[in-house]
Amino acid sequence: MGATLSRLNGASESEEVPRGSLDDGAQQEEGAGEWQTVQSRKKHKKSDKKESNNYPSITHSPHARLQSIVKTSDLQNLVLYCLADGNAPQWASVRHHGAIRKFVVLMVPGLEAGMFDGTISLSSSTEESSTNEISTADGPVAAEKPGEDLPSHNATQRSRKLPMSPDDYYPTKLIHDLLPIPLQPLSDVFEHVWPIKTPGDDKYAKMHSPLAAMLTSPIVKPKEDKKGKGPQRPPEGRGWQNKRTPVTELLASTEELSDEGYVLHPAHYSDTASATTETARRALNKWTTADGWVDTPGIPTLEAGNAPEKSIEKGSVTAGRTVVAMDCEMCITSPPGVAPQVFSLTRVSLIDWNGKVILDELVKPGNAITDYLTPYSGITPAMMQNVTTSLSDIQKKLLDIFTPQTILIGHSLNSDLNALQLTHPFIIDTALLFPHPRGPPLKSSLKWLSQKYISREIQKGHGSTGHDSVEDAKACLDLVKQKCEKGKEWGTAEASAESIFKRIGRINRPKRDKVHPTGDEEPRISAVVDWGDPTRGYGGQARVVVGCQNDAEVVAGIKRALEGSAADDDVVPVGGCDFTWARLRELEAYRGWWEKSKNVDADALRSSTQVAASEVTLSGVVSETAGRIKAVYDGLPPCTALIVYSGSGDPKELREMQALQSRFKEEYKFKKWDELSVRWTDVEEQKLRRACEKARKGVGFVAVK
Repeated sequence: MGATLSRLNGASESEEVPRGSLDDGAQQEEGAGEWQTVQSRKKHKKSDKKESNNYPSITHSPHARLQSIVKTSDLQNLVLYCLADGNAPQWASVRHHGAIRKFVVLMVPGLEAGMFDGTISLSSSTEESSTNEISTADGPVAAEKPGEDLPSHNATQRSRKLPMSPDDYYPTKLIHDLLPIPLQPLSDVFEHVWPIKTPGDDKYAKMHSPLAAMLTSPIVKPKEDKKGKGPQRPPEGRGWQNKRTPVTELLASTEELSDEGYVLHPAHYSDTASATTETARRALNKWTTADGWVDTPGIPTLEAGNAPEKSIEKGSVTAGRTVVAMDCEMCITSPPGVAPQVFSLTRVSLIDWNGKVILDELVKPGNAITDYLTPYSGITPAMMQNVTTSLSDIQKKLLDIFTPQTILIGHSLNSDLNALQLTHPFIIDTALLFPHPRGPPLKSSLKWLSQKYISREIQKGHGSTGHDSVEDAKACLDLVKQKCEKGKEWGTAEASAESIFKRIGRINRPKRDKVHPTGDEEPRISAVVDWGDPTRGYGGQARVVVGCQNDAEVVAGIKRALEGSAADDDVVPVGGCDFTWARLRELEAYRGWWEKSKNVDADALRSSTQVAASEVTLSGVVSETAGRIKAVYDGLPPCTALIVYSGSGDPKELREMQALQSRFKEEYKFKKWDELSVRWTDVEEQKLRRACEKARKGVGFVAVK
């Protein structure tokens, strides 16, 4: 009775229960009587700092009912919900999002679901494994059925496969002892690994840029005015206003040219390491002067191309530079049926800023023409009968025309410059200037751009005479002129979307000066920490840009961006940045996902980490990458959210199949079926779709420090 009264009054923390009612958790004492006193199992609320102080968290709710796989845009919306004006996510449980002070998004291409479910073995340098076994600290274990609970490592000795099928949208819990040893640091940071779908086009089996999906945000439409009727009003201040822009602001960046396959002019070599790497790459691919290539002389650096201030007319969009538009036509000179086909220069046309033709000549290839491609080149056998001008003759004429102040305009100029065997540092490529509406790797044709933006029909009405290189060069020139008059954002996604850095920057936060916190609020500050020069790309919209040469510098750069500096010469403000996007690339380069990382680049990466090439393994690179992710987390200040995402799955097979399809389409336009060097049947089509599906399966992780 006394015990009962005590329990009712809450005066005692113990209770008496019959011996027979003890469960496995109750410890029976020897010599006890019929009744035994045990500790109360009443649950007390944890005095956890995070709980008591309304600490923020981002977790997976076990009661969630997901209807679709999480996309890269959903990760972006989570950032905007915490820092700006985004909507609350439905795929994750976010508590006290207003208390999240900073946000870091880390892109790590090369991470893949197969590393977690055993499809990709991390126990050796061989990536593909024929079994579903995966190495752990205690040896290989077999894969278990998706969705099963894992009581303990000792009880099951089984690894859990990621639910990556189209009907499985849920994350997988990370269990330290059941992960491959290189990935175990991730379980100390994240609770789950999420399947993340990269944006793409199922109809055409295309994968869009995961970079654009995260860093380009749709413009928020205003809320519907319930008082009025009719369509919504356009966003305030979003009406297009022409902004006269110098042509120099339209120049393609070093990274853009490299990603598009351009052979870089030596002026783009920003340091000794890049010069050594690019020189070796050119030698490997026979792009040197010894192989017949020429570089525009007198341009040691990109700055050497700037026109003297006194020569720049006030208000001139040419900024004192000489602008030349160019287009070339090619014919096939390789033997019939031999792959790969060799395209050789047969015509080159140049026009100046005023539209005057300054060069239009036919060129006799070094080898005999085997296919004139008349429907596309406009070249006929009759036109080439008396032509004696060689490629070297044209190169000399072009070098007489091109100066350090010359800007070259064209559409997909890399193919033209390859045919000319010439490099020039200052390029404006209309294929880059007017990106495809659905994003990379898609490109808009010059014909479509001319119809849409300058209301001109080109490449039409010539019958069997094909394209006209002068007409195409004028179309490129007029597109650039229009861009200069209307502004850099004209004809880009910025017309309907904006950089995530701009959107976050419109939102204010309390002053960062903790000593004198009074006064107006300050706009949020964003940073980009990436390899190379991030200002020449998406990072150009961020206030703070940190360029790096390896992953170790990226980790240090993230810490610098978060902590800030009081030094006057430091670009990072006091209090650090609110949003930081960064990228680790060594794993991406090692696995061959980085198109830029050819053999020479991979060797440079290995030497940069001071590891012998023979000692580098997939397991080692994954281990270093996971350790750096853990280091990023450890360096985060409290109340900082972290997203890590791979961006995509393995894209190598998709690239190969897309290149094969593109080659088939080009040949099919002007060749008979039995003359095609490439076959494209339903077998190849299905292989392409499977490769696209695989490439669009990425992974992601979310945590709050």
